[in-house]
Amino acid sequence: MVDFYYLPGSSPCRSVIMAAKAVGVELNKKLLNLQAGEHLTPEFLKINPQHTIPTLVDNGFALWESRAILVYLVEKYGKTDSLYPKCPKKRALINQRLYFDMGTLYQSFANYYYPQLFAKAPADPEAFKKIEAAFEFLNTFLEGQTYVAGDSLTVADIAILATVSSFEVAKFDISKYANVNKWYENAKKVTPGWDENWAGCLEFKKYFD
Repeated sequence: MVDFYYLPGSSPCRSVIMAAKAVGVELNKKLLNLQAGEHLTPEFLKINPQHTIPTLVDNGFALWESRAILVYLVEKYGKTDSLYPKCPKKRALINQRLYFDMGTLYQSFANYYYPQLFAKAPADPEAFKKIEAAFEFLNTFLEGQTYVAGDSLTVADIAILATVSSFEVAKFDISKYANVNKWYENAKKVTPGWDENWAGCLEFKKYFD
């Protein structure tokens, strides 16, 4: 049994849902109400002392950090290695894109939007520039490419798709970045679990309305 502690609106949680769908793993989903402090209960702290979501528990093995979970799911349950190939160079490129998502792209989203949504802070133009820079980088990575790392769908596409779809509901204009826009339209069609990802995006969109 694979237990999954999550919130449907969270990009990192949505990436895990798509990866699980891609490898055919059924998740036993457990909603955590962060506002009610459910992530701070003694029971959950025993599972994940860092008290973050998503958190996966696979027959007693607990793991958090979404991008680590994506790799674990493919390595343990993937019928093939296509989503995270064993070739060191292919894998290194995927890892680079995953770290880019975590440290640059998703980070720029969090730094700009979360203070506005959760602390009622004014928009920071400098933080917005970081978003634009991140999209410029992604646009460059995708020059002449259908996928973000290599020539087929990988966990890097899944992670970045979850992030970019959050930018869409935040009304960031993705269309200004032609390569990203083209990749995004294709990724929506070819990524397993996209429908559930989008349903989660619409949950998240309520914060922006």
